[in-house]
Amino acid sequence: MVGLVAKVLIVEDDEVIARGMAEHLRAAGFDAIAVGAGEVGLARLRYENPDVCVLDLMLPGVDGWRLIETARSEGIGTPILVVSARGTEHDRVHALEIGADDYLVKPFSMKELVARVKAAVRRGARAQDTPRGDAIEIEELRIDPREVQAFVAGASAELTPTEFKLLYTLALEQGRVVTRDELLQRIWGRRQSHRDRTVDVFVRRLRDKIDKRAPSHTFIQTRYGVGYKLDAVAK
Repeated sequence: MVGLVAKVLIVEDDEVIARGMAEHLRAAGFDAIAVGAGEVGLARLRYENPDVCVLDLMLPGVDGWRLIETARSEGIGTPILVVSARGTEHDRVHALEIGADDYLVKPFSMKELVARVKAAVRRGARAQDTPRGDAIEIEELRIDPREVQAFVAGASAELTPTEFKLLYTLALEQGRVVTRDELLQRIWGRRQSHRDRTVDVFVRRLRDKIDKRAPSHTFIQTRYGVGYKLDAVAK
């Protein structure tokens, strides 16, 4: 169990796989429901506000790619864990770039699925460990844990919960370089594996939403070969 009973929406058209995932997640204490079509999954994301969405990419009708893009364009911040037989680096990176939060390649162990879902719940919009301290202000950037959002020159950066947690983690260590492996453990709950570009993709998303919009400074700085730090540097 992760705090209160968390609702997990499974969007998977293979009934056997969907049933297996749902049974294992229920055994771990989640309220898991499964649907077999992208259109239905998108409707449930819109109106039922699940804590996590477990999503296959190859779906009939509205596929997983389109579902992710549509959900994010509508401001739906539910953490999305992709589960797919498409395991190339290009597929994994592209899914993260368009808004997925994590990626599991089929076949995977149900134990790992449960662990990934638990990690997604912890960093999600209803996570019990969401920080509630004072806002952090650095030049034109304001990071407000009470709203789980960042603001650039007074305008919302429209961060997803995962993006916010990454930014807030860097802000709490302001000026210190945080390694990729440390960020992966603290945000995603796993150690870095070979060619795992998850952190890099999310840093790029933060730069698009914060550094590009900020009028006077960049904030996400790279220490090549080591990791990232939050520090205001004049443009």
